[in-house]
Amino acid sequence: MTNLHLTVAAVIERNKRFLMIEEVVSNKNVINQPAGHVEYGETLRDAVIREVREETAWKFSPIAINGIYLWQHPITEERFLRIVFCGTCSNHDLAQPLDTGIIRTLWLSKAEILSRQDCLRSPMVLSALEDYQSKVRFPVNMFQQINLDDLAARALVV
Repeated sequence: MTNLHLTVAAVIERNKRFLMIEEVVSNKNVINQPAGHVEYGETLRDAVIREVREETAWKFSPIAINGIYLWQHPITEERFLRIVFCGTCSNHDLAQPLDTGIIRTLWLSKAEILSRQDCLRSPMVLSALEDYQSKVRFPVNMFQQINLDDLAARALVV
């Protein structure tokens, strides 16, 4: 069985354009939402704020969760569980270098994204945009992180 990668992503719309990144993955340029892995001990909300900052130099404010996606890569068979947040961004830091592998940020219309479907990093990118435009929304705090120290203090066995 392959490992399951826990990831987060952000759908950010401004003036009918979406904040996207162009990055290099396996020697190929792909288009993606700002996204990445959740680090050990990090909340989902904190992870998406960090990933947006690292990949775009924008400060992200999550408003809602607009999708949860499970996808298996057809070649590597790696599995990804992606929680997608939507929200707003502010305070762009032009001096901040972008994360390793990020070529640039782009503000693309839905039509421009559709015209580049063969360059999308995964099918989750388009699914998240479609759910966002369909107004799918869940509370940003619908996931609760359980602190292991709290469990130990209560002597709970899972």
